[in-house]
Amino acid sequence: MDTTTLKFNKTDRPEFYKELNKRVADYFLINNISKHANTKMVLKTVSMIVIYFLPLALMLTGVVSSFSGTMLMWVIMGFGMSGIGFAVMHDANHGAYSSNSTVNNILGFLINFTGGFHINWKIQHNVLHHSFTNVHDMDEDIQGKGLIRLSPDQERKPMQKYQVWYTPFIYSIMTLFWFTAKDFIQLFRYEKKQLLGGKWPTLKSALVQAAFHKSWYIALFLVLPIFLISLPWWQVVIGFVTMHLICGLWLALVFQPAHVIEETNFYTKDEETGSVENSWAIHQMLTTSNFAKNNIPLSWFVGGLNYQVEHHLFPHICHIHYKDISPIVKATAEEFNVPYYEHPTFISAIKSHFSLLNQLGTGKYDTKLARA
Repeated sequence: MDTTTLKFNKTDRPEFYKELNKRVADYFLINNISKHANTKMVLKTVSMIVIYFLPLALMLTGVVSSFSGTMLMWVIMGFGMSGIGFAVMHDANHGAYSSNSTVNNILGFLINFTGGFHINWKIQHNVLHHSFTNVHDMDEDIQGKGLIRLSPDQERKPMQKYQVWYTPFIYSIMTLFWFTAKDFIQLFRYEKKQLLGGKWPTLKSALVQAAFHKSWYIALFLVLPIFLISLPWWQVVIGFVTMHLICGLWLALVFQPAHVIEETNFYTKDEETGSVENSWAIHQMLTTSNFAKNNIPLSWFVGGLNYQVEHHLFPHICHIHYKDISPIVKATAEEFNVPYYEHPTFISAIKSHFSLLNQLGTGKYDTKLARA
């Protein structure tokens, strides 16, 4: 698959995004506000780093040594790990945290401290997901690898009629799969797609880098605790795995209801024209949804990713500003008769996601499409 050939329909309501860009730019200009991080964002960054690294330090230094105490530390680290993903490295790897690329690179590198690989993340998320949101065989975020059916354009398998029940487990092991196998599998796939080289490392260089970063990650977060924490090794492993299970589930439960819900649309590339029917901005509006915009604690923790519409339209703006530009986006969408999907609560978005999973797994979604 050549990921460079997908075209968007530039004649599809171009005035919407042109006017929206102007209004959002005016907001920052009139209020004399930077589009990047502010003091609140810096404080959040420090908080997330402390939540993740302080429990590890307390365990390694013996301050916390009991099984129950260390398990609590691993649980806290699971939330800190996801918090760094949501609220720190995500903005940085989009170039949204700072106007200084060095700052973005340093904070974006934090993903390696969670077992990920920054190069792969940028390709999968920035290049494939943001460019081709909900497009079959192009957006890797909706590729369930046969285990989960996340798009009506994917083949439905018999086991998937039960996917609404086993998907939470698949979600929870997501980061374990990332740091052990997925990053390496992806690199070979990206080589076949001709995505490596140029601005990205070559396959050989990327494999070496990934292996190096995985090695010191395992040494720091698993081997060192096994040697320094005064508990049997298997209890340390239980804690380490628990941290990943919490992080994986949290990441999925925040990202999936932003795109894979009953309201959002799914697309395939027209093989003759190599295009989809909408302009890029309209496509983002049709494939993306917000949730729980008034839930301040949730918004703080998930890095404003409950404002996913704003994020997809303006990925280079720091998430700390999404709440303020959201009314501008919504009003402009209404003015130009463009959908603006949102769920009032996190629970309602989760329910919509699992309802769609059930429909996709049982074939009810396909029947609904056939009747439409």
